Amino acid sequence: MTRQLNVLGTGKIIPTALHTEMQRSYLEYAMSVIVGRALPDVRDGLKPVHRRILYAMYELGLTHDRPFRKCARVVGDVLGKYHPHGDQAVYDTLVRMVQDFSSRYPLLSGHGNFGSVDNDPPAAMRYTETRLSTIADRGMLNDISNSIVDFTNNFDNSQQEPVVLPAQLPILLLNGCTGIAVGMATSIPPHNLGELVDGLIALIDNPNLSNEKLWKIIPGPDFPTGGQIIDTNGIKEAYATGRGMIPVRGVARIETLNVGRRRRKERTAIIVTELPYQVNKSSWIEKMADLVNQGSLEGIADIRDESDRTGMRVVIELKRDANYNTVLKDLYKKTALQSNFGMISLALVDNKPCQLSLRQLLEEFLKFREQTLKRQYGHELKETQNHVHLLEGLLIALNNLDQVIDILRNAADGTTAKFRFKKELEISDAQANAILSMPMRRLTGLEQQKLQAEYYELQARINELETLLNDRHELLKTLKKDLRSLKRNFGDSRRTKIITPTKDVKTKSTKSNSELKSSLSKQKNNSEKKLKSSDLSQSLAAFSFEKPPKNAILEVTYNSEAAWRLPGTKGLNHLVYSATIGQKNELIVITDTSKAYPVTVEDIPSVKIQPISLLSLLAKGTQRDVSRVIYSGFLPQQLEGQDLLLLTKFGRIKRIAMSQLTSLTNRGLVLVKLKEGDRLDYACPTKEGQEVVIATSGGRILRLLVTDEMIGVMGRNAQGNQALKYRYGETLAGCVTLNPGEDVFVISSLGYGKRLSLKDIRTGRLGDIGHQCLQFKSRTDCLGGIILAKDEGEITLLTDRNRSLVLPINSIPFCGKDGAGDKLVKLQSEETIITVLS
Repeated sequence: MTRQLNVLGTGKIIPTALHTEMQRSYLEYAMSVIVGRALPDVRDGLKPVHRRILYAMYELGLTHDRPFRKCARVVGDVLGKYHPHGDQAVYDTLVRMVQDFSSRYPLLSGHGNFGSVDNDPPAAMRYTETRLSTIADRGMLNDISNSIVDFTNNFDNSQQEPVVLPAQLPILLLNGCTGIAVGMATSIPPHNLGELVDGLIALIDNPNLSNEKLWKIIPGPDFPTGGQIIDTNGIKEAYATGRGMIPVRGVARIETLNVGRRRRKERTAIIVTELPYQVNKSSWIEKMADLVNQGSLEGIADIRDESDRTGMRVVIELKRDANYNTVLKDLYKKTALQSNFGMISLALVDNKPCQLSLRQLLEEFLKFREQTLKRQYGHELKETQNHVHLLEGLLIALNNLDQVIDILRNAADGTTAKFRFKKELEISDAQANAILSMPMRRLTGLEQQKLQAEYYELQARINELETLLNDRHELLKTLKKDLRSLKRNFGDSRRTKIITPTKDVKTKSTKSNSELKSSLSKQKNNSEKKLKSSDLSQSLAAFSFEKPPKNAILEVTYNSEAAWRLPGTKGLNHLVYSATIGQKNELIVITDTSKAYPVTVEDIPSVKIQPISLLSLLAKGTQRDVSRVIYSGFLPQQLEGQDLLLLTKFGRIKRIAMSQLTSLTNRGLVLVKLKEGDRLDYACPTKEGQEVVIATSGGRILRLLVTDEMIGVMGRNAQGNQALKYRYGETLAGCVTLNPGEDVFVISSLGYGKRLSLKDIRTGRLGDIGHQCLQFKSRTDCLGGIILAKDEGEITLLTDRNRSLVLPINSIPFCGKDGAGDKLVKLQSEETIITVLS
């Protein structure tokens, strides 16, 4: 018999079956891949490589407000400190964290070539630069320390790395995640930040919230490349069970193109502007061309990619006899223009892979966020208590200053003085050390007052922290406040549209239209005599409706006349506001007295009868001091992050939250405290990150950023801040809010105007004098108005002769801030422009 080798060095051999050893080793390898590489943690939504990249950049100081650094430096730090794998694998992960077409909210910012939606390769890491994005810096790494999250040793025990990042947002749902492990995979789509925050707040307020209500708040994924979700059944299944199939379709429209040498021939073309998530544009075009050549796709004459840095535009030119609906259906069926996103919500919960529903994903994040807040506040409480303890010692020393000086004068050394301090002043060792290290300037009277004030301030903070730690309700209020702040700073509108079947809706709306027409004619006949014998406000009840149809459109004119109409019927002229009534039944009206009033939609007549002045609908007695309505409209469905910008005649500006307009009564609600002689001139909806442009009659404009630092949200009793300085004889001429990159149109009272790019005008501050944007050719001329210049549409100019002049916006040239612009309209003798409408 062959003699066995003493392999273990113990003289003992352990026989093991081969299949048992293989099974055990394979399971260990599988769990290593699952936990260490492939699946994200449900708490911060990151895989280890993503977490290590972010933490390494945080250690390098590459925050959002610091200069960019070479990606090679970042990759080197990640490899050397935390992730001993291939450098190309780490760089590929870093690149995806920068790409705005891969991540809905990229965690990294980049300089250089990081690839494209055509699958173009990124530049080498020695050429590209990166740093943390604002949302990663503030929402994931803010105040990270071992007192808030757990740390562990790195691969060679030379450094510590975080087990999880203190994420303040559910990044797993925010940016989504894909990963293939051993025997399992995860595929989570990205979502909209604002909807996720609203869903989290709803779960905090009502833990027993039904799935149906939660799905209304978070209706579905929101892909960075846009597209359309054409059915909600897959979303509901995925949200309920953690696994489902979501059909996604690109966005296409039909255009008529002029082709041929002289552009006289017309052809129909399908224009694709958005593709489903993770679809490669160049590969899709190549596949489409192959199908055309093979004869599988008929009716296509030419395919052109006209995409540029402004957006995607793929032109599919059709043959003369082709039916665009048939071609479009074939594109959806045979190409990736329509594809299915398989959602598998698999993530690590306590280092175990679990398939989770939408509710469970949100609840796991809330549980983690609550734990991190408790650890954060507990650590802050301990530090604050230690600081207060030292301050108490300093205050004792200042109250016994003569005794302290006597001890110091007679002590042989510091140790003796410390011993006498502890004994005679009855203080601790730490307090005695603090007294010995106290500089002489702290003995002055002013410094003593500062110490006392700091002591009281820290005591108040200790009480606040103890309340947060002992009262879960208060802790959750703070959590909701943080979520709302993040939504206000980083939230944006949905990119992916969700399309639902509309057959039942069409049948119902047709029926309501016919019923409405007969009801309208009857009420009109009954009210004719009453209208002749009484004024409009008294006879309002004679022709108002019990309830307008849900698809009716409410319109408000420049002179504050209001009416509603059915789609397809003729509306009012000189509109300043138009919106579908839908489920809303209360209009918000703000007057120049700075009061906001509610107006019931049922009190507003149909445009087929006669419009009515909003002033006549306000509460009885309020018309005495009201001269005009300056704003009217419905409140937005989502009030979080939506504000109202108010500007008075004296140039005082104020920003209030839209949520303050939710509970109005007929007595009205004062929005800004006016000084004597002042009045409210403008009220504009706005939100964080937008810009406001204020214009004066002297042709000056002031450009301001709508931020908490520049124009903070105030309470109703505040008077606001001075927006700009007036010159002698100047008055307020206009105010408009817009997004960065948009342009404005200005026109003088004598008809000289221009389209102005705000890139030529630097951003100012409150109280600045602004920039001259329009010079005048006549001393009697002044700035007549300013509006947002949209790329398409028309501009209506109203004159003091009750005339309206219409200008196509495309006909107005761009001009610099210097000069008087072009003569845009021909006015009658002594006629002037008094306002401008879009």
